[in-house]
Amino acid sequence: GSYNPHFSATAPPANPDITGGSNHCAGTLELKHLGEWRPVEIYDRMPQTAAIVYSVRLLNGSSLCSGRLEVKSNQSWSSVCEADFDQQDAEVVCRELGCGPPSVLQGALYGEVEAPVWSKEFQCGGHESALLDCRSSGSARNSCSPGKAVGLTCSDVDHVRLVRGTSHCAGTLELKHLGEWRPVKGFDWTLKTAAVFCGYLDCGSAVSIEQNLSSSFRSAWEITADCVQNGSSLRQCATSDDSMYFVKLNCLGKSIISDNIYAIIRSLLRTLLKKKKKKSAVKVGNKKVTKRNS
Repeated sequence: GSYNPHFSATAPPANPDITGGSNHCAGTLELKHLGEWRPVEIYDRMPQTAAIVYSVRLLNGSSLCSGRLEVKSNQSWSSVCEADFDQQDAEVVCRELGCGPPSVLQGALYGEVEAPVWSKEFQCGGHESALLDCRSSGSARNSCSPGKAVGLTCSDVDHVRLVRGTSHCAGTLELKHLGEWRPVKGFDWTLKTAAVFCGYLDCGSAVSIEQNLSSSFRSAWEITADCVQNGSSLRQCATSDDSMYFVKLNCLGKSIISDNIYAIIRSLLRTLLKKKKKKSAVKVGNKKVTKRNS
């Protein structure tokens, strides 16, 4: 059956301090499934999860924190022109996405503008928590000149990691969301999905993916492959759940050989180079003269 969630306009309770059902945006949540409407019972004790709505995204970048800016309004994503956007606006976008401060603001850095185009100039003070909270003024523009699409790079904040592996490019995947690190649950993933996370970690492409069985149920962030591959941010894709199975990744990077082994190899190479230099040089007084091959 199809899933059609709605809020039923139930009568408000006798206690006058509690409101509910006053309009279609308030009331008891019900779900229609198999032709029958039923109230929804919520097990997730993190109600703030349901309130997260992102109005911005950065596309074509190397991570959540970089890319060509798009703004969402009335269920539609629009590109933004450079002339309608400044440093204070960029600070708000980076904050909304949970990234660090803006480091690069440059037109066409991540591709040309795509229709439709946002028609208002943002006038942020820099302190707002979301871009659509900023004041804006009307603009007559409906297109941008070539090279004038807003490209933004925010400072990355560590929000993805691989733990209990041979290196930082292998192990159980964890995501930091709403201030909390949790393992990631994902049953429908492919190597293409996994490659997105390997990219965040600067670990190249994905070599393998498997389900790691835990000894007990734990709180997790569930992320579906479709959501990731549609270009949504990881925070938009994450939903709270409990599970015993968590994603374990092996990225190309340095996962096949551990960081410790790489350090040993580098040390050996440096030692060999030093020995070679000593053999090829002869001290003459305070000077070094290199022998010439006859």
